Amino acid sequence: MEKNTIRTIIALLLSLLSGMASADELTDRAQALLNQGKAGEAFQLLDPVEGTRAGDASFDLLLGIAALESGQTTRAVFALERVLAVEPSNARARAEIARAYLALGETDSARQEFETVQKQGVPPEVSANIDRFMDAVDRLDAVTRTTLRGYLEGSLGYDTNVNAATSKGSVAIPVFGGLPFTLANSSVATEAWFATVGGGVNVRSPINSEVALVGGVSGVLRNNFGASEFDSLIGDVYAGVVVTQDKNVFSFNAQFNQYDLASDRYRTASGVSGQWQYNTDASNQLSAFVQYSDLRYPTQSEQNADRWVAGGAMAHAFRGGELAFASAYWVNQRAHDGGASWLAFNGFGVRAGGQMNFDPRTVLFAGGAIEYRPYDSVDPVFLTTRKDTEYSVLVGARYTPARFWTVSPKLIWTFNDSNIDIYQYSRAAAAVTVRRDF
Repeated sequence: MEKNTIRTIIALLLSLLSGMASADELTDRAQALLNQGKAGEAFQLLDPVEGTRAGDASFDLLLGIAALESGQTTRAVFALERVLAVEPSNARARAEIARAYLALGETDSARQEFETVQKQGVPPEVSANIDRFMDAVDRLDAVTRTTLRGYLEGSLGYDTNVNAATSKGSVAIPVFGGLPFTLANSSVATEAWFATVGGGVNVRSPINSEVALVGGVSGVLRNNFGASEFDSLIGDVYAGVVVTQDKNVFSFNAQFNQYDLASDRYRTASGVSGQWQYNTDASNQLSAFVQYSDLRYPTQSEQNADRWVAGGAMAHAFRGGELAFASAYWVNQRAHDGGASWLAFNGFGVRAGGQMNFDPRTVLFAGGAIEYRPYDSVDPVFLTTRKDTEYSVLVGARYTPARFWTVSPKLIWTFNDSNIDIYQYSRAAAAVTVRRDF
């Protein structure tokens, strides 16, 4: 009798151990499928046994991830809620349920869960990924409700040519028989350390799922140490509308810019712009744009002009997070004074660049541009038709130590090649900018 009882107990234990081994094999197979990117197959494997395995945190976590990755968002929430009921400090489950809430459009719940995960002290690379999801939450909010975004920033740098002037101390003036004239200090390249402070606010208010009103204001104050005559204040204001229809995004803006030099108004620009953006797929984007500006120079009225810019661009995002873009444009500027045709030009330019992720919090970027500007008629002082070709190169990095904070060192080099000496110059500027978004 006792031997039969012992055999029964042993059989039950073996059966239980066999079931546990089978369960482990099931979750191991599901994990392997998820690692291979086969979430649908993992979900099909786990779904039939949910009734008997629900409540096992390891099983529910895998089921929740598989459901979320295969589009079964509501099922994912149910499974992940069971995990958090028994393991409230499970950071992975909380991060996954935040993603599920985001997919369901429940942005407040998603934001709360993401913030809870970050407070648990996750590794830097995980925190950086959470920041990206939080940015996605903000973008989704912008589509469904009125949002106000702003930033403050400051920079410190060195500029080899703060006034974008020739490095020559004198130039020959053909209208005076080619006699050399010594240039004033303000007309010769001046180098200086500089600091800037700036900020801005943007608002977006949806009217419906396709139309939103937008507007904003921004400004930047620059101080050149030892060259205060070139200190500047730049302010911008814009207002417009954005229309989104399937893969097409249309934007129309009215804008105003004011540029003050050494506390005096140097130039204003008022105008309108329009852009069409076509998102061909998740990785590619095409766009076309046109802009008109009325340029006014209060102390140099002969330079008042109408300026038109029109062009197109394309961008491609690679699987590894790299981004490349290129654009080409035409520019036309006509002086209001029809007699000042030597100040008018038709030109064209090209730009290209890209960025790549160096690590989870650091992005490297670079770009270059060329613009060719042949002027319309002979300059009355230099007795030749001006032709300029401007080259520029930008390299830099953007480091995100924490969400809303960025530190960006960058180097910009510009060379304007001109057939008239006084307009030819070279310039290099290096700066580090710290920015706080809110």
